[in-house]
Amino acid sequence: MEQKYILLVEDNPDDVELTLLAFKKYNIKNDLVVIQNGAEALDYLFAEGAYAGRDLGNMPAVILLDLKLPKIGGLEVLRRIRADERTKFLPVVILTSSKEEQDLIDGYKFGANSYVRKPVDFAQFTEAARQLGLYWLILNELPPRKL
Repeated sequence: MEQKYILLVEDNPDDVELTLLAFKKYNIKNDLVVIQNGAEALDYLFAEGAYAGRDLGNMPAVILLDLKLPKIGGLEVLRRIRADERTKFLPVVILTSSKEEQDLIDGYKFGANSYVRKPVDFAQFTEAARQLGLYWLILNELPPRKL
């Protein structure tokens, strides 16, 4: 059985580093695949472009998705994930610093499983990462690959 992994779609290198440090601090050893823009995230998920030939049977246990991304924004990425039969049931957690109420509303409207505002404080951020890892990697059960 393949180990569950996390897809982090985040363009801010500081937030990527914070996430890596938080997972390390709490001994979350699952692989973290980091993608830095929305277009690349879609290529990865649908095995296109630079990811052509990637095994579509090996999907992340959870996608941590920022909203403010270059090329294609996070909400559009989410909309496309939910529109495709291959990815519509993937757990997607919006992990953003946006305080805009419309982003929150649209996130859930387009099918986010959860919406988490990034804490600025490192201790709060690491605790949020620990809880996300515990829930989505250990407790959450994914639907079967073939429905």
